Amino acid sequence: MTKIFKLENLDCANCAAKMERSIKAIEGVNDCTVSFMTQKMMLNADDTRFSEILELAKKAIAKVDPDCKVK
Repeated sequence: MTKIFKLENLDCANCAAKMERSIKAIEGVNDCTVSFMTQKMMLNADDTRFSEILELAKKAIAKVDPDCKVK
């Protein structure tokens, strides 16, 4: 399953790259792209665990940039 999420308050491209690497390391994630330019995250993950993986992704984002929120 692939979904696109809007990110609010993403500060820099370096933060986006760190978030992307952290999310790709989560078990069950097939692919992830975090774009600083569009302020969006594309997440492709296992259908059966998608909501659990999304919560783990949100935690990974918060570790890199606590002000960044997933909408």
